[in-house]
Amino acid sequence: MRAKLLTLIFILTIFSTAISQEGNSPGVFGKGIFNLMGKDSTWSMKIAARIQLLGSAEWEIEPGGGLVDPASNMLVRRARLKFDGFAVSPRLKYKIELGLSNRDMAGQSEFTRNAPRMILDAVVMWNFYGNFVLWAGQTKLPGNIERVISSGNLLLVDRSLLNANYNIDRDIGLQLRHHFNISDKFLVREKFAFSQGEGRNVVLGNLGGHQYTGRLELLPFGKFKGKGDYSGGDLLREEQPKLMFSGTYDINSNAVRTRSNLGDFMYNDVGLYETTINTLFVDAMFKYRGFSFMGEYANRTAKDPIAKNSDGTETGDIVRVGNGLNLETGYVFPSNWAIVTRYSNITPEEITGRNQSNQFTLGLSKFIVGHKLKVQTDISYLDIQGDTDTLLYRLQMDLHF
Repeated sequence: MRAKLLTLIFILTIFSTAISQEGNSPGVFGKGIFNLMGKDSTWSMKIAARIQLLGSAEWEIEPGGGLVDPASNMLVRRARLKFDGFAVSPRLKYKIELGLSNRDMAGQSEFTRNAPRMILDAVVMWNFYGNFVLWAGQTKLPGNIERVISSGNLLLVDRSLLNANYNIDRDIGLQLRHHFNISDKFLVREKFAFSQGEGRNVVLGNLGGHQYTGRLELLPFGKFKGKGDYSGGDLLREEQPKLMFSGTYDINSNAVRTRSNLGDFMYNDVGLYETTINTLFVDAMFKYRGFSFMGEYANRTAKDPIAKNSDGTETGDIVRVGNGLNLETGYVFPSNWAIVTRYSNITPEEITGRNQSNQFTLGLSKFIVGHKLKVQTDISYLDIQGDTDTLLYRLQMDLHF
């Protein structure tokens, strides 16, 4: 309760300071609530807010095709505050993102001091030389493309089965990023990360080993408009074909959670069970004149995925090893209506006790002010081998100042 009160006081202080500054409001929806600049131009801060409202309904599908056991849910899926800008020099940038919804803060544990996990991003980015940028703090690791795309910039209501099972998420540590051109258009980007390996907001120190991530991105036709390689759908309608082909390899040495730096903590009779988890991603993004395609493949392995006690008996915890595939294609009409289809699949290893799943999704979106104000709806059929299939309908609104 005390932490929430201090956070509220901090937010109100920032807002009151912003309001007292004349002429700092950008006046354009989606560009931030306030844009502040120091009198001596040695610092800047953009303050933005976002809410995401979701309603959903789900049914089980009987063998004969009937729908039974309906369930529905309405929630504030995300409520966030964002602060970004530079300090001392434009070469030293920062980003802070706070999650205020219950879902954003969920996942507290003894390793987070049983406190709400309010901080999503708290990272400093220093362009110290040429095209080299050093990141320090907590933020997303350079993993699969669908995970790095902001949840507010997706072409569908939510991410895929592949992402839900095999992604690598936020963590705290260092990242080194660099880019160079092979030709006038051909761009290459390299991203490397060294992180703690237990996920966001773990405050009791390193629990297992460390996490090492490397990503290579190839853009043979040059940059996308408006960073469109990390935004769902071709809202800016690329006049020339644009392609990004990329791969990521992640090693979480002596990991203690079932999904690398996510999932349940694995315990045995002497404490936390440790095993090295390797994750491979290969993905691509293509856009041209309103058409977009995104494809992803994931593979996760572990040195010994079955957690064991010191005497060799199994504890019941198992790393989610297996493969995943995600294929998504969409078209944005000149009217800013968009239609999208997606097929996603996960094929867990037999030892996990999980079944192969296939999900087919059809979605419709209306972009009122790009991704900053939009309404999205989709319907998904989930086919689970050896289990009951389900039908899911969702309707979502996103508002981002």
